[in-house]
Amino acid sequence: MLLSRIFKKLFKRESQEEVSVTKNIDLKKKKLNVTSTRIGELGEYKVNIQLEQLPKNNKYLSDVLISNLHAKSGYSQIDHVIFTTYAIFVIETKNYSGTIYGDRSRGQWSVNGKFSLMNPFNQNYGHIQAIKAVLETVDEKQFVSMVSFTKRCTFKVNEELRKIQSNDLIVYDTELSEFIRRKINILKLQNKEPLFSNEELQDLYNKLKNANITASEIRDKHVEKLKNKDSKEIVMNEGDLSTCKTCGKAVSEKVKAYCLSKKERFKGSTYCYEHQKHHQ
Repeated sequence: MLLSRIFKKLFKRESQEEVSVTKNIDLKKKKLNVTSTRIGELGEYKVNIQLEQLPKNNKYLSDVLISNLHAKSGYSQIDHVIFTTYAIFVIETKNYSGTIYGDRSRGQWSVNGKFSLMNPFNQNYGHIQAIKAVLETVDEKQFVSMVSFTKRCTFKVNEELRKIQSNDLIVYDTELSEFIRRKINILKLQNKEPLFSNEELQDLYNKLKNANITASEIRDKHVEKLKNKDSKEIVMNEGDLSTCKTCGKAVSEKVKAYCLSKKERFKGSTYCYEHQKHHQ
């Protein structure tokens, strides 16, 4: 009887240890899964913390999906939109690691000079156009385009993209709220009165919020279309591209030659027909 009890205790202890080990393995697997699949979400969380530091009268929406007839998927997915009385900030977040090489006038940027990515400001320009279509009454000049990268990156881009006077700003996620505050202060100096009243701001916020598509099946289809597009996309050499500095659309060599011949008017940059009008 005594030996039987001893064996039972030993067997019970081994079973408990086995369960404990199994639980630890499962926990490790879960942690690894979070690390590999949710880096992007963690990056978004860091940005959300920054946005919560903004003044209370500012409003923002995150992960907005709206219809866009000009997009290949039929939709635009916008990371963050911030409504202030002096501007509407549209933010594209990136979770790359390495040196970011880019020029505002080129369609393709690169990471570490090896991996190609679409010019994020051209991408954000498309987002702004989609938001404009929803809000209707907002002028393009009332938007500020911002692209946020993590501190794991180093910027090798146009200097003006880091200057607060620009309406195209590249920032680190940890300095996002600081750049927004500084930009608003500049806009306050440039405009005697706010561009939007608090009532107008609330109305614009409500319009975009109501237009936001939350249906999971539509969002899943949008993501799937983007994946298919990325898998088929042919990456071009940056030197082979002739694109509009404002919207990133491809232009002919004839248009490029025309713009370059008008140095005083276009300052050495290339613009499509539509955006040449802004440089009369």
